[in-house]
Amino acid sequence: MSKSNVAYANDHVFTGNLYIFHAFDIGEEINLDKIRESRVLSERPLKLPNYFKNYHIPLSVDLPGSVGQFHCINVKIYNFGVVSLMYKVPFESTLEALREKLNDIDDRCQKQSLVDVETLFKHIKAHTTKINFFQTQSTYLIIQVDTTDTSIDTTILKERYGSVIASALRFETEMLSEYQKNEIIESATGYFRGDFIIIDTEAAFIYDAEFDEVRDLFEYANIQHLELRYFDRVLDHQMNLIYEDALHKIPLRSYLPFIGTLSSNQVDELGKLKVDISVVAERLENGIKLGGNPYFAELYALLDDRLDLTNWKVTIEKKLAIVTDIRSVLQHKIDSIREDLLTSLIIVLIVIELIVAIMH
Repeated sequence: MSKSNVAYANDHVFTGNLYIFHAFDIGEEINLDKIRESRVLSERPLKLPNYFKNYHIPLSVDLPGSVGQFHCINVKIYNFGVVSLMYKVPFESTLEALREKLNDIDDRCQKQSLVDVETLFKHIKAHTTKINFFQTQSTYLIIQVDTTDTSIDTTILKERYGSVIASALRFETEMLSEYQKNEIIESATGYFRGDFIIIDTEAAFIYDAEFDEVRDLFEYANIQHLELRYFDRVLDHQMNLIYEDALHKIPLRSYLPFIGTLSSNQVDELGKLKVDISVVAERLENGIKLGGNPYFAELYALLDDRLDLTNWKVTIEKKLAIVTDIRSVLQHKIDSIREDLLTSLIIVLIVIELIVAIMH
């Protein structure tokens, strides 16, 4: 970059918005119908892009009593126990100045999101099952730059501002190496000629006049990332219990015929865990349909790659397979002991009959 270009990059003022998504897993299930009936929250009209399917639709509400520097423009409550908050932070500055403030803005917004989600949680707590506030949180940030400035185009963004954009997306205040910068900038995509979208692991840069539908896709991917991490944590907990031999301490009543089938045990818990994870994973996987829109499919593929969603899914599937195998082993153990108990009981009854017959 020449000295004149550096000066231009440092001086040119951009306008736009930061969109920051915060997603929280607060329980196993949230009854959206009960929340509507209770009227504890003000419901907002929800308009989703066409690629969202018309089932498993979240409840959009106003955030009650929100006080803070950052404005939460959207709150969505999902029936599988997730709350998603979207914050909008307008900016008017050079990209370099914005980069310097990005970490501070992100930290302060995260602190406010904790206060806001706790306020929301108090209103929906009564309609949430297996409450756990909160086990996992996921965050993603979008730098959206307005396209009204005719002196800026995609070529200028790449050549003059590529280094600043690349380091901002990594939340770094120093310039990245040329290799790292090129890797990030060259991954840019867009639908129309003037569009410019870069997707990275923790943040994205959007230069697109019609970005609303794209923004919703980012929010959904952030929720997927949250749930996959949550499932991984739950399965890790189960693995630890197994390694500590806690799951092998099955109550004696579980071995008893008839009575054991009516009581709950660790085998049943493992089976329920597998079903719960499979159901929610299916909802997340099939909540959107992108086959009819190649551009959104390409964006989602980039998000999948940057957020490592596929690897998370593979890891969870492997752990679910281990849980399934353990469940089979424990169930076989219970069945074997039950058969032995029944056989022993039959032998005892035969011996009693023989003794009674001999005595008579």
